[in-house]
Amino acid sequence: MSHETMAGEIPRDKLTGPLRRDSVKKNVAAIHVSGKLTLLQRKLSNVLLLNAYDALASQPTHRIDARTLCLMIGYNSNDMDTLKTSLRGLAETVAEWDMLGEDGEHEWGVSALLSYAKLKGGVCEYAYSPALAAKLHDPKVFALINLNIQRRFTSGHALALYENCYRFVRTGSTGWWDLDLFRRLMGVEGSNYYEVFKHLNAKIIKPAVAEVNRTSNILLEPETRKMGRAVSAIRFRIKDNPQLAMLDMDDGAGLRQSGVYDRLSALGVSDRLARQWIGEHGEAYVAEKLDYVGRQSGVKSPVRYLSAAIRQGFGAIEGTETAPAPVAPEVMQAAAQRQIETEIRAAAQEAREAAVAGERKARAVRMARVREVAEARRPTQRDADKRLFLSAVKDPLEREDFTRHGWASALNARAICAFWEELEPDIFADLPEI
Repeated sequence: MSHETMAGEIPRDKLTGPLRRDSVKKNVAAIHVSGKLTLLQRKLSNVLLLNAYDALASQPTHRIDARTLCLMIGYNSNDMDTLKTSLRGLAETVAEWDMLGEDGEHEWGVSALLSYAKLKGGVCEYAYSPALAAKLHDPKVFALINLNIQRRFTSGHALALYENCYRFVRTGSTGWWDLDLFRRLMGVEGSNYYEVFKHLNAKIIKPAVAEVNRTSNILLEPETRKMGRAVSAIRFRIKDNPQLAMLDMDDGAGLRQSGVYDRLSALGVSDRLARQWIGEHGEAYVAEKLDYVGRQSGVKSPVRYLSAAIRQGFGAIEGTETAPAPVAPEVMQAAAQRQIETEIRAAAQEAREAAVAGERKARAVRMARVREVAEARRPTQRDADKRLFLSAVKDPLEREDFTRHGWASALNARAICAFWEELEPDIFADLPEI
C-alpha cells in the first residue's frame, strides 16, 4: 500500500465534506452511557456522528452513501444485512446524560442513539432526536476520537475504554471511577459474572488495556482502590504512546503554516494527506505539481489528478532534461482512479483477513471453554454428552473426527459450540462475540 494510505486507514481522496476529517467530536455524556454496543455499532455510531456533525443544529436528517459508510468502519460493503442489524441496534440503544445545563441547573435526559435510520437506493438516511442532537453539538463537552485509530480496534470493550480515557489525556488520569460506573461504561452492567472483580479484570480490563496500548496513540495503566479487602474503584493513568504518535490528530502544526499547505487545503486535499505529501516530497516539489495541475484544462477531479502527478512525477519543470511528455488529464485521472480502487480493495482485504483471524481466535477460545466445562462434569455425564452430540452427526468424516478428537474436533467446531450453548446457555456469556 502507498504512503498515502496507512494500513487500516481511510483513503481520504474517496471521501467528501465532513468525512474528509480525521476525527470526530464525541459528546462526553454520550460516551459515558453508550451502553452495550458491539464493536461494529460503536464504530458506526462515530462515523454517523462525523458525517452529521456540521449540520446537527441546522437540519433534522442526514444522509451518507451506504458503501462509503461500510468502507469507513472497515466492513464488507456487500453485506447490507449486518449493516441493518447494527443500525437497528443503535435505534434500540438508549443514551442517557446527566450534567449541568447552560443555566446552571442539573439536567438529566434520555434518548435513543438514533431516532430512525433507513436504507434506500444505496443511501443511508438517519436522524437524532432534537434533544440528543443539541448535546452532541455542544462544543464545551467534547472529546476528540480519531477515526483512523478506531478502525484498528478489534474489541468493543477496548474501543469503549479508549473513548472514555482519551478525553483525559491532557490531565494524565481519568480520576477514580467506582466499579458500578466502570461496568456501565464497558457495557457489562447487570452481569453476575462481572460482579466479581477477578473476572472483570481478567476478561475486560487486562485485554482492553493491552489492545489500547498496542493499537492507539495513548498508553494506559490501571490502578485500583480497595475498601477493606475488596476492590471498590479504578482509575487509569494516561500518557502519549510515542510509537504511534503519528496517529495523533494534533501533529504537523509546523507544516500547516506553509503556503503550499494552504493551496492544498483550498484544493480539497485532506489535512493528513497534505502533511504527508509535504513531509515526504518537500514544499518545492508539491508546489511544482500544484502549478502543473493548475495549467491543465478539463480536470474533473483536481485532487486525484494532483495525487497521480505527485506519485508518478508528471509535470517536471519545463526545460529540464527529465521533463516528460505532456499527459492528457483523462489519462492521469484514470491512473489516479485505479490507484484509489487498488487501495480500497487492499483495505477491504485487510479488514476481511482481520475478521477471519478474529473469528478463528474467538472460536478457539470457545472450544477451550467447552473442553473445560466438559471435563468438569461427572464421568457418566461426559459419556452421555458425547453420545448425545454424536447422534446428531451424520457425515462419516465428521463422526470419525469427533470420535478421534472429541470436543477438540475442528471439523465439528461450529456444531460443538451450538450444542454446548444449548446445553449450558451461559457458557459463552463472558466471551467476545464471533
